[in-house]
Amino acid sequence: MEVTLEVSSQGPIRSPWRDFWQRFRRNPMALVSGIFVLALVLVAIFAPWLSPYDPMISDWMALSAAPSWQHLMGTDDLGRDILSRIIYGARISMYVGVVSVTLGMVVGIVSGLIAGYYGGKADMFIMRGADVLFAFPGMLLAIAVVAILGTGLNNVIIAVAVFSVPVFARIVRASTLSIKQTPYIDAVKCVGAADKLILFRHVLPGTLSSVIVYFTMRIGTSILTAASLSFIGLGPEPDVPEWGNILAMGRNMMMAGVWHVSVFPGLAIFLAVLAFNLLGDALRDTLDPKLKS
Repeated sequence: MEVTLEVSSQGPIRSPWRDFWQRFRRNPMALVSGIFVLALVLVAIFAPWLSPYDPMISDWMALSAAPSWQHLMGTDDLGRDILSRIIYGARISMYVGVVSVTLGMVVGIVSGLIAGYYGGKADMFIMRGADVLFAFPGMLLAIAVVAILGTGLNNVIIAVAVFSVPVFARIVRASTLSIKQTPYIDAVKCVGAADKLILFRHVLPGTLSSVIVYFTMRIGTSILTAASLSFIGLGPEPDVPEWGNILAMGRNMMMAGVWHVSVFPGLAIFLAVLAFNLLGDALRDTLDPKLKS
């Protein structure tokens, strides 16, 4: 008896990561923004090795010096190298952006899952709280939180995290309301699975695509908000090499024709926020099933 084996002609099985990469790399803007964000992360990690000078050390022979080969982006009025301060500022800005958005995301995900899955009073309580936070402009809410807690880097992180919570909660709640009506959730309930298992193993993965997109875009917003708080004096100590602090220091120097102290940190903030927004748009186009075709 002869046994014939049929070999599938469909080719090798494609993994989701391979499909994601192929869709992602077709977007040139996605690649450019992704490379810039990766470079920003590397600069933040290796700041002590990439910085040409100590950001806190003054060169008293080059006060408010214009850009030159010795100081590529010039110096401030205390003789500190602007390029070195921007490099170290990338570390602080990335830290504030990632940590604050992560805190807001965790609280928002838990709140959204509870509100969407259980409904009733829990849903009403969580969503009305989100509506109260939505009633305040994000920057005004951050200023209010910092005014209550006091200035400082950690309080800036808390302030930025607070106004990130309601949006994550709404995104996750909307996805949860849709997912909990699907047949496979009913099947999991029928076998007696606990609510905690259903929420974090079966419902949460279905919400992650939207959460990842908003998480990426929110980092850029958080960097801008943290820099704004520092610019008006509600951020870290004035001598800390943070982009908003550097920008605030150059505010008064602009009238004296010393342009580089404000232009370069402002450009760093602009490019970082733009890169994260473009990367978020690219991830949305790649992960959204309706846009994959």
